[in-house]
Amino acid sequence: MATDSRTKSEIVVQGISASQGIAYGTVFVYLQSDVEVPSYQVDEAKRIEEVARFDKALLTTRQQIAKIQDEVEKNLGKQEALIFDAHLLVLEDQALIGETIREFETTGRNIETCFNKVSSRYIQAFSEIDDEYLRERAGDIRDVAQRVLQNLLGQAENSLSKLAEKRIVVANDLSPSDSASIDRSAALGIVTDSGSKTSHAVIVARSMKVPAVVGVRDLTKRVKTGDWLLIDGYDGLVIVNPSEQTLFRYGKIQSEKKSFEQRLMDANRQPAVTLDGVAVTLQANIEKVDEVALVKEYFAQGVGLFRTEYLFLNSARIPTEQEQFVAYKTVVEGMAPLPVVIRTLDLGGDKPMAGNPELFSKEANPFMGFRAIRFCLEHTEIFKDQLRAILMASTHGKVRLMYPMISGADELARANAVLAECKAELKAKGQSFDEKLEVGAMIEIPSAAATTDLLARTCDFFSIGTNDLIQYLLAIDRGNDRIAHLYEPTHPAVLRTLKHVVDEAHRAKVPVSVCGEMAGDPVLVPLLLGLGVDALSMTPPLLPAVKYLVRAMKMTDARDLAAEALMLSSAEEIYAKCEAFCRSRIKLD
Repeated sequence: MATDSRTKSEIVVQGISASQGIAYGTVFVYLQSDVEVPSYQVDEAKRIEEVARFDKALLTTRQQIAKIQDEVEKNLGKQEALIFDAHLLVLEDQALIGETIREFETTGRNIETCFNKVSSRYIQAFSEIDDEYLRERAGDIRDVAQRVLQNLLGQAENSLSKLAEKRIVVANDLSPSDSASIDRSAALGIVTDSGSKTSHAVIVARSMKVPAVVGVRDLTKRVKTGDWLLIDGYDGLVIVNPSEQTLFRYGKIQSEKKSFEQRLMDANRQPAVTLDGVAVTLQANIEKVDEVALVKEYFAQGVGLFRTEYLFLNSARIPTEQEQFVAYKTVVEGMAPLPVVIRTLDLGGDKPMAGNPELFSKEANPFMGFRAIRFCLEHTEIFKDQLRAILMASTHGKVRLMYPMISGADELARANAVLAECKAELKAKGQSFDEKLEVGAMIEIPSAAATTDLLARTCDFFSIGTNDLIQYLLAIDRGNDRIAHLYEPTHPAVLRTLKHVVDEAHRAKVPVSVCGEMAGDPVLVPLLLGLGVDALSMTPPLLPAVKYLVRAMKMTDARDLAAEALMLSSAEEIYAKCEAFCRSRIKLD
């Protein structure tokens, strides 16, 4: 079969690198179709039975997911099993369940129809969110909804648990349940037509340590079960019918990569110090409480960004002050004595709470809409609950508080006034907190960047959110496929803005970190450090490559690189120089 495949023409398809590694083998095409839902009127005399049928399906689904979770914990570990906590939460979502019952009581249509209608509305709401991580949470609801519908209709669940032989799984997409059921001993790799770096299929693939490439459009229509495929999980390439020359070349690449990855992990245990003796602070971004273990595993020097909105978005209701306090305390104690930067809610606009639609309205331009600090300053009771919880957690370790989406000094002053009220309220109750709690602001709006000197008067630190800052500076919707290529981190306007922020902040003796995607890109790290950035915060698995580069370069060279880049007018030319700088210091051999 292998010989026959290589008589066909080689086809190279570009996708998105999702889980690193190289795999070669035959394809198993997995096609999952949506459940077909019948619609009919339920006799009034049988409506109590219909609701009972719904309750039974929810219970059965809960038992199925709990079983999958147990298997994942046994096979992949506790961290990976936590994926299914979100699924169990969907089944306990009283808003989703309540709306389904109300729809049934109003229309009298069968419960499958009502549940499908309501769950589809929730899926649509999450699918339209700009944040990539949250968009993927629509998959949680879709996966659970499909299971509930299958149980209501008495259909067998789909499974990838019994692959006949070692195969590369090619699918349009994989639900979390699909991903978790894949036979670890038989799956060589995973390729999906859709998906992103934050999809559950990717999370499971990384846990299984199998190569994965996502976003390979229509591959399921271009290959069939039994075809030969090579996955390049490093560069996001999928090669159909690879030639003998290609296989030989990738054999060498695989050997080199494995050796290099081991060197990365070895370097990651060492201090982040440049060749000329300059220490660099490398921290981690987290969304969930349970990610503390991952932060420690990768030797991060603290948490540079704790995105607290995920506590709210994974719940059908707004978490109480006490619930938030417990979450923040757990992270802070887990990281002590290292610092934890807790960002207040970046909620609203493109990240609404599905369970609280009354707090939000549909917006034509959510990027520049009612979100983050704007939402908090209008809903002060929600804001104050969070601020008090953060303040109370500050007695359990090193906490820094940070506001998102600050547009200017007036907005910062209003936020600080609410914080002062919270401090006074806690003092009146005799509740202790860190009186010297450091307060900072995200620099992600051009107006904030332009007035850094004014913000520095009342800020202890800054953190630059490059994702939004670049988007706003260049007027580029990074989620728009037609113009995504114009999203250029090395655009001269971006570099000059970063330089201005760092210089003004340092003039006021205020440290600056970067927590956007640029911070975890080894090609751009020397440029950021050369511009004077004091700390970088990134997704934990990106730390080894960044630390390796830091330890392989001189800070004086990085400053020269930044000075040269500031003189150039082409984003492409600047990136090329950064790439050359990186390549000259990271050797595979």
